[in-house]
Amino acid sequence: MVAVSALVAIVVVLVTPTAAGGSAGIPPPPPAPVVSFGDAALHGIPAGALSSVVIAMAATPDGRGYWLACADGVVDALGDATDEGSAVGPLASPVVAMAATPDGLGYWLASADGTVMAFGDAPPLGSVPTGTVLAQPVVAMAATPDGLGYWLAAADGGVFAFGDARWLGSTGRLPLVSHVVGMAATPDGGGYWLVAADGGVFAFGDAGWFGSMGERPLDAPVVGMATTPDGGGYWLAGADGGIFAFGDAPWLGSAGGSVPVARVSTIAATPDGGGYWLLEPDQFRYALTDPSPATAPHGGAVVRAALSQLGINPRSVTANRPHHYQPWNAAFACWAWQRAGIRIPSYPQSRSVFLWANQHERVLRRSALPAPGDIVLFGAGAASPRTSVAAGVVAQVWPDGSVLAVEGDAGPGAPGHRGVVLVGPFRPSLSAELNGAPVYGYTQPR
Repeated sequence: MVAVSALVAIVVVLVTPTAAGGSAGIPPPPPAPVVSFGDAALHGIPAGALSSVVIAMAATPDGRGYWLACADGVVDALGDATDEGSAVGPLASPVVAMAATPDGLGYWLASADGTVMAFGDAPPLGSVPTGTVLAQPVVAMAATPDGLGYWLAAADGGVFAFGDARWLGSTGRLPLVSHVVGMAATPDGGGYWLVAADGGVFAFGDAGWFGSMGERPLDAPVVGMATTPDGGGYWLAGADGGIFAFGDAPWLGSAGGSVPVARVSTIAATPDGGGYWLLEPDQFRYALTDPSPATAPHGGAVVRAALSQLGINPRSVTANRPHHYQPWNAAFACWAWQRAGIRIPSYPQSRSVFLWANQHERVLRRSALPAPGDIVLFGAGAASPRTSVAAGVVAQVWPDGSVLAVEGDAGPGAPGHRGVVLVGPFRPSLSAELNGAPVYGYTQPR
């Protein structure tokens, strides 16, 4: 994580209504951080503000509890889940996945660089060797049924096996249409599945192939998968909360299309296969840390302003609303800078933000390491409005270059009808698939 001095908490409180519906003509309320279906019970959410975005979830063996893991390695235990510890100190790379031991008395956390941290009775079975340059970051993990092994899956479909987990194949050398986002293991540990963002499913070992969403049009990318207890089926979850059931996996409901700002990051199934949870990270309460004034003098104020709008629909935020015919993410980023005292016009297009910043010598190349408060620019470049397509506010940065951003007019839904969401952490090199466009640069609020 970025060096920090003069620690000041940036607290964002999101109020989640208890009602599930809305009156005619009124947008429904924002979703809960954890949404349950079937026999999956809600066991609460962390009482305090979190120090980083919630990135992973794992259920206890009886389904009466679950753990939530943040990108900085902090773990919250809820229900009958026991607190077995969290990562200590800043991480070189964000946590991206977790898996629990069979008895529920331990868990592993996996970082994007392939580092695995063990807690409780989870045995330390190894990590990707330090110094190894991965072609793509690790994005998922799965444990063997006896808890004596685990697999890591990278975004290109490369698989790494540790302990008694057997390497049964990968897509590491195949030209994928979309990057891998999730992984699940068979009940006997003799196989595993990988799922890609386009809904394609790849089966290895004794894992059965029961269908996929590959080559079908999706409203939002797939973000994860979960399997039934007998291995005879699986669910795929979309970023908009849509659920696709295959094999003997029952369809128990979804959050797809129910809210204008749903940004699901993962799915976890109950041990009996009678239910599942969806995790919506931008609905939690967060307390991020002000960046160092030496490296980002305006960063803290910019991030505070951006985070204060999480989940809000643009139609209810007059100050953020640009011209009616333009997407408003660039105007939102300008607004956050203005709230921090930076005298930038309210540009409706991200290209205009770049051109203004270039005039004022505040542009960073896409290969640079940004700082909190910077504006990240998405697209092929600033040549025209069609090549510069979006902008967001950088909220956190890890030493490996992974970024957590706050974006306006983001999440599922039609342009101009979406809200403010947390996106990431993501590697800028993977942004084209994660966020719909590559990163072409950053601007700094000096």
